Amino acid sequence: MKRIVLTGGGTAGHVMPNLALIPELQKLGWEIHYIGSREGIEKELLAGAGLPYHPIATGKLRRYLSLKNLSDPFRVLGGLYQSFRLLKKIRPRIVFAKGGFVSVPVVIAAWLNRIPVILHESDLTPGLANRICTPFADLVCVSFPETMEHLPAGKTVLTGNPIRRFLLSGSKEEGLALCGFSPGRPVLLVIGGSLGAARINSLIRAILPQLTKDFQVIHICGRGRLDPGLVKTRGYRQFEFAGPELPHILAAADLCVSRAGANFLFELLALKKPALLIPLPKTASRGDQILNARSFAAQGFSMVLPEEEATEETLLERIHQLYRNRQELVGKMENYAVKDALAEVVKLITAKADSRSRVTRGPR
Repeated sequence: MKRIVLTGGGTAGHVMPNLALIPELQKLGWEIHYIGSREGIEKELLAGAGLPYHPIATGKLRRYLSLKNLSDPFRVLGGLYQSFRLLKKIRPRIVFAKGGFVSVPVVIAAWLNRIPVILHESDLTPGLANRICTPFADLVCVSFPETMEHLPAGKTVLTGNPIRRFLLSGSKEEGLALCGFSPGRPVLLVIGGSLGAARINSLIRAILPQLTKDFQVIHICGRGRLDPGLVKTRGYRQFEFAGPELPHILAAADLCVSRAGANFLFELLALKKPALLIPLPKTASRGDQILNARSFAAQGFSMVLPEEEATEETLLERIHQLYRNRQELVGKMENYAVKDALAEVVKLITAKADSRSRVTRGPR
């Protein structure tokens, strides 16, 4: 039986490419195990996948002063011990790691067990966890060409970012019906990431009276962030989170306002959806979304509004500018040679696992 261990977590961005891979690997007969944290979002997102889920202790490597910096190294060591024993028991042919600190002990344990490791980095610059894991990996797959400059040339492969194939099967008619919208007016989708975005939510709601004069607005605002006072607002439909309905919502959208997480950017690119990106500022992140957004804007796929420049007036003005320029942005996306990242990554996993299997068996 071909077995693979997937790992990655902490944010939805470290899980979504794994979710995209799961059905493709299952079609090829892989037995899939997932190693994640006990309390992380990965456990919730994988709840319906039907996979063996193995929780381990995790710790975060902080770049700021915190008392947890004293205890978390011991949690990482505990996770390393648990991962080592799990991999001995599961005996996978290969480990695929998507990043996040839960992946660090798993990758090191795989290296100690002489199990091949493939990493994937979605953002333009590698995160700390993937930088730690890179010396222990056989290959590192990247989404942006610019990322190649930050990683060892001999083990880095430009694959693009795997996206969930079911997102490509949405129906515009079903999306409009789901929201109670008419087909005669443009639809703006506002989405702030897996946990929502308080700043974007408040700005959108502040300009809603002006927005709904020209657009029908779908607002995915994050769990616990619904506004009960806006439930009956004409031309506005809010969701905490979009699951099975997401493909139809995306199909219904003519343009989008969003953060600049790499996974969603590549989903927008595949769907040819022009977007106004409001990346997380450096005060709330390591700045990866800013670089992602700049790359997409430079290629003509989207517009960017830095959060520190976002006001009710600038946001309303940029949304209308985006709508006026939408065909130009769509044209740029249509001319871009999108890699089938999912197929590329599956091919690399299969080849690396097969080569390891031949080495293990030895010559006949």
